[in-house]
Amino acid sequence: MRSHYCGGINESHIDETVTLCGWVHRRRDHGGVIFLDLRDRDGIAQVVFDPDTPESFAQADRVRNEYVIQITGRVRRRPEGTENEHMATGLVEVLGKELEILNEAATPPFPLDEYADVGEDVRLRHRYVDLRRPEMAQRLRFRSRVTSYLRNFLDSEGFMDVETPVLTRATPEGARDYLVPSRTHAGSFFALPQSPQLFKQLLMVSGIDRYYQIAKCFRDEDLRADRQPEFTQVDVEASFVTEEQIMGTMERMVRNLFSDLLGVELPEFPRLPYAEAIRRFGSDKPDLRIPLELADVDDLVQNVDFKVFSGPAEDPKGRVAALRVPGGSELTRKQIDDYTEFVGIYGAKGLAYIKVNDRAAGIEGLQSPIVKFLGEEATLAIMDRVEAVDGDLVFFGADKAGVVDEALGALRVRLGHDLGMVQGDWEPCWVVDFPMFEEDDDGKLHALHHPFTAPVSAEELQNNPAGALSRAYDMVLNGTELGGGSIRIHDEATQNVVFNSLGIGEEEAREKFGFLLDALRFGAPPHGGLAFGLDRLVMLMTGAGSIRDVIPFPKTQNATCLMTDAPGEVDDKQLRELHIRLRRSAKSDQDDSN
Repeated sequence: MRSHYCGGINESHIDETVTLCGWVHRRRDHGGVIFLDLRDRDGIAQVVFDPDTPESFAQADRVRNEYVIQITGRVRRRPEGTENEHMATGLVEVLGKELEILNEAATPPFPLDEYADVGEDVRLRHRYVDLRRPEMAQRLRFRSRVTSYLRNFLDSEGFMDVETPVLTRATPEGARDYLVPSRTHAGSFFALPQSPQLFKQLLMVSGIDRYYQIAKCFRDEDLRADRQPEFTQVDVEASFVTEEQIMGTMERMVRNLFSDLLGVELPEFPRLPYAEAIRRFGSDKPDLRIPLELADVDDLVQNVDFKVFSGPAEDPKGRVAALRVPGGSELTRKQIDDYTEFVGIYGAKGLAYIKVNDRAAGIEGLQSPIVKFLGEEATLAIMDRVEAVDGDLVFFGADKAGVVDEALGALRVRLGHDLGMVQGDWEPCWVVDFPMFEEDDDGKLHALHHPFTAPVSAEELQNNPAGALSRAYDMVLNGTELGGGSIRIHDEATQNVVFNSLGIGEEEAREKFGFLLDALRFGAPPHGGLAFGLDRLVMLMTGAGSIRDVIPFPKTQNATCLMTDAPGEVDDKQLRELHIRLRRSAKSDQDDSN
């Protein structure tokens, strides 16, 4: 129905007759001459209709924004002074000769030509309209280019694209599973995969050697800007590799991707041990563009009378840390109160601070409600450790180590953005040497990544599991985890030690992972891999504020689809076929009786 896409016409087409199809992006009537901006997925073309063609001029006079039309006309250069350097087609226009209205359109729920502050709920409810906006269409097109590029790279490196099942069985991987009831096996359930983890390991046992998949994954977890109940992973696994080899290949892939698609040459990817990342930045995905760091001051406050500090300092699981903010003394009391409320989200009970007005004046030059409780010796020692100077402000966190890490780590990022401290455009790194396990308040161990991660030392795993390090690695960019992976356990004995450390007995292990344990007995090769979050990667590369802006049909933050009204109820017949009976609440019974 068309000879060209709207965004494709240029000076090389001058004097050619073209046929274009699309939506009316904008209509303007300039003294008897009608201008239509016609839009398709490739861009916008300006079409001009004048009274010399009465029939098409009358049609152009009828059309409104978002009408679907077909036009035929001659390409010509725009008159001097009317060029639009902001449009790819801004040097030319089409003199319309024929116009057919293919479909009329109701007034859209929000303007597409001058997109304003429209609530996300309105955009998601009418997502098919939202996706017409040029910036949304460009993001989806860019996402397509990213997936195509990654496929081509992995194909060229000898990786094989293999699909794995979507209906599988529930396995513990850190989040709740989405369950699917079985009609043919009453009382039994499939689970949607949180990742293809076990299957890709089985593919290595199968001799596939190098596997990849752009896979749908599902996790029933609390949502935020970079999480969705269903998301897409670029899943990679290889046999007979070390962590340096798989990390090197993946780093080269990401470097090439940014270079070829964005023209960006990423800087070096430094290796940052997990313990150092937590100590310096309070996070295992640090944003290295922000030049703020945490400093431990536990040893300086252990003996002070201020129990808010000395208590956590003496607790083996506690931490007292300081965060120096250059120029932060200009923060108002209201701003400090806002930051105190912010860290409360992460469990912090407060946010102590010291303003440095005159460093040379000693303790008299410091302004803070806590100085009199800390005492002069400890206070000045802290100022020396953080290298405070006039005009600085020092924030403190004192609590369980995990609370301090999360609260000050998040505050560091917030301050960096609020105070304009972000330096540079792109700062990647690898975070390595993760612990095998994390310990809860009851002393029980949980896998930090997943229970199939290989240890650095089998001896350490056996003798001191709580202190064992894993052969895991995460790729981080600008404070966002792009992907994570590890070298896997490839022998049954080591896998059983891990299960024992996690309190998974032999019977439970056989029930949940028997097929994997059996496979490990039949000659599993050393193997490892990595999974990238495709949505997060595209979000960063396009500058979108949320992964919802790079997913065609995302869910809201409470895991619903406003467009289709999912999840929804099903009728009793379907429930009976699935052997399910819903338990009615007392409130619903009362509503029925009314």
